[in-house]
Amino acid sequence: MFISSVPHVSKFVPNPMRNPEPVKITAPELEVIRLLDLEDLTQEKAAEKMKTSRGTVWRLCKSARKKIAQALIEGRPLLVLPKGIE
Repeated sequence: MFISSVPHVSKFVPNPMRNPEPVKITAPELEVIRLLDLEDLTQEKAAEKMKTSRGTVWRLCKSARKKIAQALIEGRPLLVLPKGIE
């Protein structure tokens, strides 16, 4: 799976923090969010860029959005795992 860049930020911490247990998001999950939500690509185009299937993009997106929502709603840190540590 191809990821265009390494995330420059490794952690987001809410203020106030209600739960110190971090929610962990992987580099591929973050890449899918970048492609779909920032670049406004379709799942098909994102899959082409990442050299994977549309189904994989859909699963990564679903997982990433749930993790981001969990971190925001529960006041938990969001930890971005570097590529290769999934």
